[in-house]
Amino acid sequence: MKVVAINGSPKKEGNTYHAISLVAAELEKEGIETEIIHIGNKVIQGCIACGQCAKNRNERCVLPGDELNDTLQKMKLADGIILGTPVHYAAIGGTMKSFLDRAFYVAGSSGGMLRHKVGAAVVAVRRSGGLPTFDQLNNFLHYAEMLVPSSNYWNVIHGARPGEAARDEEGQQIMRMLGKNMAWLMKLVEHGKGVVPEPEGEPKTFMNFIR
Repeated sequence: MKVVAINGSPKKEGNTYHAISLVAAELEKEGIETEIIHIGNKVIQGCIACGQCAKNRNERCVLPGDELNDTLQKMKLADGIILGTPVHYAAIGGTMKSFLDRAFYVAGSSGGMLRHKVGAAVVAVRRSGGLPTFDQLNNFLHYAEMLVPSSNYWNVIHGARPGEAARDEEGQQIMRMLGKNMAWLMKLVEHGKGVVPEPEGEPKTFMNFIR
């Protein structure tokens, strides 16, 4: 089994990377490979709401010039996904938000390609804004009908300069427990294939409130 982790921090090996690495270490103890993809320092355009991915249904965004489509295919092939971001003004970092908007729109428009994969969110923050950002990441996981493991607290680790998160003892435990629970859930899913019938999906119902 394999997990793809998306590092949405501008810093390649900052505190977001540290949080992801703690989760990944527990996964690897259970024989689950983890690939960390750093997108936080890339130029990724936001969604322009053109609707072409929904029209084409080919698992691709039509916007050229970045790594989104290649990364999305890696996410499709993975058994689990980790979304990691620092906090910018009590919210997801801008580049990560642009990536997630487009990636999850394409995934949802292409037949639910992330449905029932195991997905987890982790956040690195200096002081405040960690929980709103954690909630925002979870919105993507839930909308995609992913299976979300928990830890023994919310998945937020504290630190300002790169490496300071290593001094957050509780935050480190949270990430370790998340990794253990994620590995366990992934194994349950894997062993349940062909044994427990997967719930049938339904076409998405859309309803506008202004007529």
